Amino acid sequence: MSGKGNCYDNAMVETFFKTLKSELVWRTMFETRQDAEQAIGRYIDGFYNPVRRHSALDFTSPAQFERMAIN
Repeated sequence: MSGKGNCYDNAMVETFFKTLKSELVWRTMFETRQDAEQAIGRYIDGFYNPVRRHSALDFTSPAQFERMAIN
């Protein structure tokens, strides 16, 4: 947490949770908590990081951005 009055500290995390909720959670009915945990894990590891383009990364996926940074 940042100092009092700094409203930008958690902006990236809040944006991620908003995206996660709007693209997966609000569109899915989960039977159990375990089903939700597995679906969220698949979303992050199978779509969000390797495939989904991010405007903060010049519209590349995080995995692609990391590969470009290594080269």
